Amino acid sequence: MEVPQGTTLLEAGELVGIEIPTLCHIDLKGTCVKNKPASCRLCVVEVEGRRNLAPACATNCTPDMVVHTNSARVIRARKTVAELILSDHPNDCLTCPKCSDCELQRLVMRLNIRQMPYNDGEKSERKNEVTAAITRNMEKCIYCRRCESVCNNVQSVGVLGAIRRGFDTTIAPTFDRMFKDTDCTYCGQCVAVCPVGALTERDYTDQLMADITNPDKIVIAQPAPAVRFGLGEEFGLKPGTIVTGKLATALRDLGFDYVFDTDFGADLTIMEEGAEILDRLKKFLAGDKSVKLPIMTSCCPAWVNFYEHNYPDLLDYPSSAKSPAQMFGAIAKTYWAEKMGIPREKLVVVSIMPCLAKKYECTREEFKVDGNPDVDYSITTRELARLIKRANINFANLPESNFDSPLGESTGAAAIFGVTGGVMEAALRTVYEVYTGKTLPRINFDEVRGFDGIREATIDLNGFELKVCVAHTLSNARIIMDKLRAGELDYHVVEVMACPSGCIGGAGQPYHHGNIEVLKARCEALYAEDEGKPIRKSHENPDIKKLYKEFLGEPLSEKSHHLLHTHYFDKSIK
Repeated sequence: MEVPQGTTLLEAGELVGIEIPTLCHIDLKGTCVKNKPASCRLCVVEVEGRRNLAPACATNCTPDMVVHTNSARVIRARKTVAELILSDHPNDCLTCPKCSDCELQRLVMRLNIRQMPYNDGEKSERKNEVTAAITRNMEKCIYCRRCESVCNNVQSVGVLGAIRRGFDTTIAPTFDRMFKDTDCTYCGQCVAVCPVGALTERDYTDQLMADITNPDKIVIAQPAPAVRFGLGEEFGLKPGTIVTGKLATALRDLGFDYVFDTDFGADLTIMEEGAEILDRLKKFLAGDKSVKLPIMTSCCPAWVNFYEHNYPDLLDYPSSAKSPAQMFGAIAKTYWAEKMGIPREKLVVVSIMPCLAKKYECTREEFKVDGNPDVDYSITTRELARLIKRANINFANLPESNFDSPLGESTGAAAIFGVTGGVMEAALRTVYEVYTGKTLPRINFDEVRGFDGIREATIDLNGFELKVCVAHTLSNARIIMDKLRAGELDYHVVEVMACPSGCIGGAGQPYHHGNIEVLKARCEALYAEDEGKPIRKSHENPDIKKLYKEFLGEPLSEKSHHLLHTHYFDKSIK
């Protein structure tokens, strides 16, 4: 075969359909950097003329190379390596959160390991930790260093790395600190790439079932836009299958009293954030030198955490608008609760998110009223799938149903919140029409779509050139923020999403294992949902209009500021 120069043996194998097993390698092809530590040694192959076995992930192809990927020597070496990994690994597979989705487990089955020849291996003592979002059980760590790679190279947060030596080696923050004492943003991408159960999301499903069965509680569900484009994968449906109607039915079958939609909160976010964009532009064009531009979106809690930790001198730039989930919670526990005559303390608002940082976001003190949170807690797409399976619900055969009103009505603009560039496009649809007083000549803003890490565009607003920028992954966000700090950023509006490809690639979604085609399929489904909506602009949502007329007054009103806006904190580690 012929391959471009610089192609690894692992990549060459993929081109001709030869799967070479590996645990340490990840490659999100365009959305993340490649990780080639060659640390697991499970991808070894035999190269004719070479004395030792070669790691396929870190060996480049050369002219006239002859490679054997399944010789007896290769298979024997892989099996021995896997057995040595198992010698220092707990065998509590049945109760492990990664059971049935563990890459080590699948590899052991593939290599037909049925005995433990090194069963008396030394077990190393390592720290465990449970945060609001992430559970660390480092006894299960196999040193693949994927988490370290994604934390350092993809997210540029730099929390994780190898410390100590020998059997005492572990992957942890510097000085073996806890996550809560570091710059961790709880983006969860370390969880998304961990092949075993060393890093998992904190599970709230038992707490949820207790609330659902409590007769004194009224439990409300609010699923995020990206959830409906990933959930079907957990039930054997092909990536990108839209399961909006089945999702609503499944939540009712689980026992939720009301099934609303975070998309309503997304439309509300555009009303507030869009008004904030227009307000700053108006002041800027009037010559106000104190106005802070670019205004930055604030929907992503991991991104909020990132700039609070790393850029506390720039906290005036992000929009003060809360995330859609938190806006929804605030409205549900005020406007809706008052209409229904339900006491706030009796309501349990549960967000279903593609994100782990949302779990942390719920615990922030500024999102509570007298200790009662606007959103009580958050579960992931994967946790919801486990609940559905636990309840023995045949998801694929469920009939479709609609979300409840009024907090379940939404537009196409809200649906596209789930992909990088989606918040920007939704905002532009409203900002353009409010600023110009004209109807959009074309509703899609293709300029801000795509998978490039940083994208920029210029939008003509009746002669005024609005310069916008979209970035995904925190390493790209750092590039933007460093330029802002240096006074070199020439944009009016910037959108940042912490996860690769935005929420569709969130750490709480079904594991995509670096397959960019899965992310593309979810993205196509998301835009298809937008196209199929009868209303595609947030400011045209009739229930949003009613909310402002009956309760909020207008965007940026005193009541809106009190309920729908927040402030930020200096969280830098001194």
